[in-house]
Amino acid sequence: MNGVRRGRLKVYLGAAPGVGKSYRMLDEARRRASRGADVVVGFVEPHGRRWTQAMCDGLEVVPRARCDYRGGTFEEMDLGAVLARRPQVAIVDEFAHTNVPGGGRSPKRWQDVEELLGAGIDVITAVNIQHLESLKDVVEKITGVPQHETVPDEVVRRAEQIELVDIPPEGLRRRMAHGNIYAPEKIDAALANYFRPGNLTALRQLALLWVADRVDEALQSYRAEHAIGKVWETRERVVVALTGGPEGDTLVRRAARIADRSAGGDLLAVHVARSDGLAAGVSHASLARQRRLVEDLGGSYHSVVGDDVATALVDFARAENATQLVLGTSRRGRLERFLTGLGTGETVTELSGDIDVHRVTHERAGRGTLLPSRRRTLSTGRLIAGPVAGLVLPVLLTVGLAQARGTLNLTSEALLFLLAVVGVACIGGVVSAVIASITASLLLNYWFIPPIGAFTLDDPNALVAVGVFAVVAATVAAVVDRGLRLSRRAARATAEAETMSSLAGSIVRGGQTIPALLERTRETFGMDSADLVDEPPDAEGVTAVPAGPGNYLVLRGRTLSSSERRVLAAFAAHVGSAVERARLAEAAAEIEPVRAADRMRTALLRAVGHDLRTPLAAGWAAVTSLRSREVEFSAEDRDELLVTADESMAKLSRLVDNLLDLSRLEAGALTLDLRATALEEVLPVALADVTDVDVRDLEDLPPVLADPPLLERVIANLAGNAARHSPPGTPVLVTASVLAGRAELRVVDRGPGLPVTGRDRLFEPFQRLGDTDNTTGLGLGLALARGLTEAMDGTLTPEDTPGGGLTMVVSLPLAERAEHAEHAEHAEHAEHAEIAPNNPHPRGAHSVGGAP
Repeated sequence: MNGVRRGRLKVYLGAAPGVGKSYRMLDEARRRASRGADVVVGFVEPHGRRWTQAMCDGLEVVPRARCDYRGGTFEEMDLGAVLARRPQVAIVDEFAHTNVPGGGRSPKRWQDVEELLGAGIDVITAVNIQHLESLKDVVEKITGVPQHETVPDEVVRRAEQIELVDIPPEGLRRRMAHGNIYAPEKIDAALANYFRPGNLTALRQLALLWVADRVDEALQSYRAEHAIGKVWETRERVVVALTGGPEGDTLVRRAARIADRSAGGDLLAVHVARSDGLAAGVSHASLARQRRLVEDLGGSYHSVVGDDVATALVDFARAENATQLVLGTSRRGRLERFLTGLGTGETVTELSGDIDVHRVTHERAGRGTLLPSRRRTLSTGRLIAGPVAGLVLPVLLTVGLAQARGTLNLTSEALLFLLAVVGVACIGGVVSAVIASITASLLLNYWFIPPIGAFTLDDPNALVAVGVFAVVAATVAAVVDRGLRLSRRAARATAEAETMSSLAGSIVRGGQTIPALLERTRETFGMDSADLVDEPPDAEGVTAVPAGPGNYLVLRGRTLSSSERRVLAAFAAHVGSAVERARLAEAAAEIEPVRAADRMRTALLRAVGHDLRTPLAAGWAAVTSLRSREVEFSAEDRDELLVTADESMAKLSRLVDNLLDLSRLEAGALTLDLRATALEEVLPVALADVTDVDVRDLEDLPPVLADPPLLERVIANLAGNAARHSPPGTPVLVTASVLAGRAELRVVDRGPGLPVTGRDRLFEPFQRLGDTDNTTGLGLGLALARGLTEAMDGTLTPEDTPGGGLTMVVSLPLAERAEHAEHAEHAEHAEHAEIAPNNPHPRGAHSVGGAP
């Protein structure tokens, strides 16, 4: 139905049976109908509740379809009748209901609702919380009652509106005691078991939490669309920062307890991997263990990249709308904190704004870091501090040694100056070390090499000593600086590997799709958005990297450093691989029909080799005998040969016609001439080749909308198939009835029947289910019968025959009902055209929320 807008779904969600879902649903139906909406009741099950039954009064109710199953008669929603009626709004109760086998087109009622929505019909339905797939086992643990009928959570979450129907446990129990839910004989058992106060309270809590999750998803989407950065404390979201240190387990458990204090609180653990790879006390084994602990406690683990750990933490918390941040107190000692200034915890507290920050003590607090924590990148501060230290530190050392003159000899004093130069190299690199070595050598020459208080640069020995000292100091400083650079590179590679390992682990565990990979990339780099485009935009604040042929991964937000870009390139490679896999999957899906067609052609050639040759050979032999002048045939023999030739040619003609019709159906080139057709006119011709048939209940059947020749072919194929499988002497029964504006023709056999598991292949071409040889025909009869029936807007479904056998049910619309629906549609279009003559799509104007 191209061009038809998809219908809107509204779900009334109840915490338990009897809370009033169906009543509220029918009340909305009455209000919509009073405002002029075309509302019909597709299916409502009152369960004997008089107030619910009274709400149906005044509403159009589509008659239910009746079906027989295992000796009993059941009623189901007549999906075909609702589709033929095409109302604006359909009321469909019991969303998770399982249809009786043979009672509907789909196994589940929610699948029937999907078909109604696809036809552009709005649907209002109801379901209890215990029927949601994700809560099935939880409800069974609470109530002790297993739930056999479920509906996928995603189907319910896609609804335009979800309205929670709630009532306090005591109020629901009073309603039960008054007989407004169950029959009197069931009340005591229900109150003592399923409807105990504790059970109802737990189910109510489950419903509230599930709806809260759905509301939270909508809130996050709204905040992203409107670029809202402030924290909205709609629910507790606790972020715990993990460094990979031994205190992580303590922090995770503490954060989990904080989240549990508020019903529906979320726990998020985050580890910031510095882009330069330098982080104190990082243990990847500890991070892996802490990740498992977070997931066991119901939280989620995240990894982000950032040069400034404090800023990255706060940015992540704001992006996730976190209300609280949990960090461990610093592992640095007092002296180290005094020398290096504010730590991550203090900086996070200053930047947090409206996010509460918890500083949790632990056993490693103040005992020093497990690895050196000094920053080892040449930041602006270090570029300034290095040369200053190269000038100041030798001077301070000189003052100290001058005070202790006579205590140390010249060799010890020179080694102390060399140690100072190495320390400056660690702070500011090789340039600062050269400055320190020159300063130290001059001070050493002036203050400690005799004659003291004068430069002895004219003395060759003193000059060589100063020169050697300077060279040794510069060489040692260069080696130290090179070692630090190599260490930084190795640590940076470790950080990149850690980030990529986290991504790969997420992909392996969750099989992430392309949108999930993009969200993971955005989250990792702390960007505003991540998209996959064909052409990278030329705009400020946009970073684009290739992600496979013709694709670019585009991030919007802050400017990334070169090391972050390198990690981003690896992310882009993963995204590109995912795109390529999706493309290959689509290509494979496109190839599969071609392979299926090839298999069909192979089966056709194998079948045609025998089935077409047999009548051709018989007819050819009969005609050849008649043309022979060597044998004189009697009149009886000549008539028999003519009959044989005629039957063979007729059989050959039917086989060729079936093949041609099937090919037209598959190519979509079948021409239809639908008109009012009486079954009494079609059946004599269709059943001419069936010797033993019993036709009943056709006298008062109104005409159906069909193509008479095609309908003859359908009935002939079904009757021939039934006759082939019926025991000798047992007639094929053909009967018909009218239900919900459609005629149902049943062709019944008393053969061995067919198991439910084999019915999927029943209507495939070249299948002869149950046959033991290859001489029973091409297997096109049922495939062609279903194709022709569906081309006439009908259905063909198999059912079990009571007592044994198989019944084929052909459902076709009545001619009068089809004409009425067509006139009503024309009138509706005319009415809309008068109301809104300039609107090219008058049926598409609906309120976004679908409110009653």
